[in-house]
Amino acid sequence: MMTDPIADFLARVRNATLARHDTVSVPFSRIKARIAHILAEEGFVKGVTEDAGRKLVIELKYQKGGKPIIHGIRRVSKPGRRVYLSQEKIPKVLNGLGVAVLSTSRGVVTDAAARELNVGGEHILSVW
Repeated sequence: MMTDPIADFLARVRNATLARHDTVSVPFSRIKARIAHILAEEGFVKGVTEDAGRKLVIELKYQKGGKPIIHGIRRVSKPGRRVYLSQEKIPKVLNGLGVAVLSTSRGVVTDAAARELNVGGEHILSVW
């Protein structure tokens, strides 16, 4: 039994980028699909497709020299210690070079979108 599916998702993406894989397949859930689409929108991965077998297939993105675009990805709010932020306390990851992903009352959004919507929420992860 897996206690933290989002941490498993992040570990799979991290390990696949370090191993220089073209794609990574993860079990489907709506929150993981939304996080993957945010990573695609922000330019950290090429694209996301949903496989017929209820899997998410994520196309990873690399720089010209073969270095991964994702330099770091970290789970912030964990099952044992949830991290909730008000709108005023939403961090800028690496002074705006990275992205914080939050689960808000308006759905799963980036830090910039949460500031624009003027909402806070659970700080799920940071990626840079």
